[in-house]
Amino acid sequence: MTYIYKREDWPHFTWNADRLVPHLSAARYKQGLLLGKMQDLDYQLKCEATLAALTEETVKSSAIEGEELNPESVRSSLARRMGLEAAGTRAADRHVEGIVEMMLDATQNYAKPLTEDRLFGWHAALFPTGRSGMRKITTTAWRTGGMEVVSGPEGRQKVHFEAPGPEAVDGEMNAFLTWFDDPTTEMEPLIKAGLAHLYFVTIHPFEDGNGRIARAITEMSLARLEDSAQRFYSMSSQIREERKDYYATLESTQKGGMDVTEWLVWFLDCLARAIDRTNELTAGVLAKEAFWRHLNQKSIEVSERQRKIINQLLDGFEGKLTTEKWGKIGKVSHDTALRDIQDLIKQGILRQAEGGGRSTAYALARKEASES
Repeated sequence: MTYIYKREDWPHFTWNADRLVPHLSAARYKQGLLLGKMQDLDYQLKCEATLAALTEETVKSSAIEGEELNPESVRSSLARRMGLEAAGTRAADRHVEGIVEMMLDATQNYAKPLTEDRLFGWHAALFPTGRSGMRKITTTAWRTGGMEVVSGPEGRQKVHFEAPGPEAVDGEMNAFLTWFDDPTTEMEPLIKAGLAHLYFVTIHPFEDGNGRIARAITEMSLARLEDSAQRFYSMSSQIREERKDYYATLESTQKGGMDVTEWLVWFLDCLARAIDRTNELTAGVLAKEAFWRHLNQKSIEVSERQRKIINQLLDGFEGKLTTEKWGKIGKVSHDTALRDIQDLIKQGILRQAEGGGRSTAYALARKEASES
């Protein structure tokens, strides 16, 4: 089998520009519409939308590799590092912290050069114990053995292609890193993002974790294109939905020539579909924005304490909100908590929750608060 990296013209990728135009235009158009819509949100809401997107990206990137992360642990770790402590309370383990650290470095520090040392840092963060499952692996170094790129569960894995031999990895990675950060390269950024993913996955330079690092590089490329650390969609989430097509397209590309048009068509269309699903990620954030915008239009004022607790309700408050819980969250007396609640009930923002129980509970009067 002659893989693309064995060809004389490797890594000089080519593509049919005319074929790509409609796919590129569609992805760019959707990207522009999304960024324009999100631009109207205030800074806090943009941060919350970014938190939702990065949580989805981190969880689904690991899920592609068959690893299930606790979404709340991931969200908590991201929230704490982004300065949104109130958004996350569940403690995260060392493994989750490492994955989050890599994702944030890729997206928040997108303008910094991608270097060998930086990639080694990402790899070490992915495997803080030096093990992948029960297997001991070498971290912070290129692999020293052969590598088959596979998918599927252990014991029933399908081999898609064989990566370059270990003796070639150092040279291949030097060439990749030079290409990735070459300021003289004149190329449509979305095309470069698709090529960067393919290029890195082809080399597969590490003993494990190559897929997650490739997707982090993709996120970094997209952040560079948008010149923003704020993320509002998840490419990995869409790749997981289409992973059969992803691996099939990757395999056929590896066994073809240097014309990678089909890979780029798939990549651009996958990106467009990822952007289409953004509403699922940002629905809560946009609902919160609409809620407060409506109150502002009605000139309804609330205290900072009331605003804080209302936001917790909008984010999905666990359990029932009682006067006692209000007092603990707001750090006020029972009487002050009751006055806060009664004031919000009078303004149509809160209502008494249905059902009895030992303590009266309250919920957002969503319908009443959103009516014009």
